[in-house]
Amino acid sequence: MNERLLELRQRRGELLGIIAAQRETLTQSVARWRYPLAILDKAWSVTCYLRNQPLLVSAAVALVVIRRRSLSGLLKWGLMVWRGYRYLAAIKSRLTTGEDSAQRL
Repeated sequence: MNERLLELRQRRGELLGIIAAQRETLTQSVARWRYPLAILDKAWSVTCYLRNQPLLVSAAVALVVIRRRSLSGLLKWGLMVWRGYRYLAAIKSRLTTGEDSAQRL
């Protein structure tokens, strides 16, 4: 019985060594992805923030339009942005009320 226990302990030590080597390999593989994934995470956070701030996005678009277009172009783009904002706000309110009624059921 002592031999069997000794074999089990030896096998356990070998397996622990293999596990440690695999962890080290995995750590090295993941390390090169840490920086790109951090950038992607930050970009996702900015995207989520901008999705919740349509007025801010509209103002940024308006500034770009002001720099690139004349007054008539500015008015045309401004009207289009305003209509787009109103349209998206109406859709958002419909979806929000639809979710509330679906949750009540």
